[in-house]
Amino acid sequence: MHAIRSRRSVFILATFALLVGCPPDHDDVGLPFDAAASAPKWSGPPLLKECTSAAGLDFRHDVVISGNYALPEIMGSGCAVFDADKDGDLDLFFVNAGRTRGDGAPDRLFLRGDAGGYVEAPARDALPRRDDYGMGVAVGDVDNDGDLDLYVANWGGDALLLNRGNGTFEDGTTKASLTRDEWSTCAAFVDYDLDGLLDIYVAHYVKFDPLKLCARRDGHREYCEPRSYKGRSDALYHNRGDGLLEDVSERMGLNVVASNGLGLVVEDFDGDGWLDVYVANDGDPNQLWMNREGKRFVDDALILGVAVNDQGVAEASMGVAIGDVDGNAYTDIFLTHFAGESNTLYLREGPNSFIDGTNSSGLYTPSLPYTGFGTVFFDIDNDGDEDIAVVNGRVKASMKPTGAAPDALFPEFVEPNQLFLNDGKGTFSDASLGGGAYHEAREMSRALAACDLDRDGDLDLVVTNCGGDARLYENVVGQNNNWIAVEPVDKKLKRQVFGARVVVHVGGRVRRRTCGSTASYISSWVDAVHFGLGEAQKVDRIDVVWPGGQRETFAGGAVNRRVTLVRGHGIQ
Repeated sequence: MHAIRSRRSVFILATFALLVGCPPDHDDVGLPFDAAASAPKWSGPPLLKECTSAAGLDFRHDVVISGNYALPEIMGSGCAVFDADKDGDLDLFFVNAGRTRGDGAPDRLFLRGDAGGYVEAPARDALPRRDDYGMGVAVGDVDNDGDLDLYVANWGGDALLLNRGNGTFEDGTTKASLTRDEWSTCAAFVDYDLDGLLDIYVAHYVKFDPLKLCARRDGHREYCEPRSYKGRSDALYHNRGDGLLEDVSERMGLNVVASNGLGLVVEDFDGDGWLDVYVANDGDPNQLWMNREGKRFVDDALILGVAVNDQGVAEASMGVAIGDVDGNAYTDIFLTHFAGESNTLYLREGPNSFIDGTNSSGLYTPSLPYTGFGTVFFDIDNDGDEDIAVVNGRVKASMKPTGAAPDALFPEFVEPNQLFLNDGKGTFSDASLGGGAYHEAREMSRALAACDLDRDGDLDLVVTNCGGDARLYENVVGQNNNWIAVEPVDKKLKRQVFGARVVVHVGGRVRRRTCGSTASYISSWVDAVHFGLGEAQKVDRIDVVWPGGQRETFAGGAVNRRVTLVRGHGIQ
């Protein structure tokens, strides 16, 4: 009964805020830049170690400052982590700015070699030229040929890059009939109609006007806020199976709302077998598009309590992650926001309700000084609980000292990144200082991905920085506990099954993750679904709920291994 009253109050407050038009004030709030105050002293072992140079990675986001405070120049860049050349290793794709120079700033692909380092694939051989201004990227096998393709979201026309099967790509944009000229940010592959073909959902941001000028209250020029422009409705492209992506946005009901979309995740939130889409909007209420059996999407975010915070206010949502932080087998949602707003944790307390658990979880105060972008749930220490990583970077100039690196392109915009450890019950402690260089770096961070890059059984981090170098951070604490990595695949489709829910049973505990490729902020990755197991010596069993609702049980067994679960065929 309490949950029902809480949701009703949030609905009334949110509706009132929308009617009277009270967007949050996003001017610089003047909060002190004090890393020591924001993160308690750390007495434990280091959690991460930077390995960028040692791994041979030298990507730098190539953005040129226009002098006109053009909003796109502070929003990138995206990244993807996936096996591009089918050798079993995870490769790295970085989205570059494209239009910032006359000759273009090309996207770049780095292939992992046998020695564990990265070697760049020559752009002229591996990647088609792309001139639009790059933002995000999604990874998925759009043609079910057994290799992973790329959808690049841009300010301008988007691009579909088809994998030839060897880590080189050809341009499939024209054949796919992708003609919309929007500012796309995040994208995701999702089989919304359960026909076995991956469709594509694309979040759109605003109708950007390069001639619009904005200023701070003191008269100095500044980047405009999203509310200075008109929002745009999102797009859904239906995969026909013949190379064509049919725009079904209007037919599926997505054109009824124009918002400022930045991050998105795919999940079957109501357990009906059909995949839904949650969109993080910048300054507008977030959307939870519930899939009505592949025929239409309906936004239930306000009703379920995940459109606005517990004060009924729409926040500047950028990054988004989903996971089960309190072990109740329901999917929770975490969002990053603007400085002066806290990041938000929506806790799922039952099949039909969320509550704002930000304050009770310990995540409210540490996030207030910073502007969060990419974020992930990941079990950094493999103890079985989902921890949180957040990367930060302002979009409004700070008047405080920043300690930026000498080569920082945006010295007044840099901020430290953060780590939060879960106690297993959904309460988090600030462990940012344990991140070492990850926290100490003063950069304008944007995209974030968590994958087992070195195949040692724990999750490492990839971070991109706007106008700066991409960074790799090796996990140095996860090896202390056991783990298992699970890949649910369908032989008929020749690919991993996005949207499959994997449930691992260990010693009376249940751990649940969803297989997918897109989360965080303008990021995407495809790897096995990772589970920390703590000191457990065996897995009792593994259940998979496939899209459509079919449940299949697989044998458990030994820990510290990667297993492939083949739909209808057992463990491979």
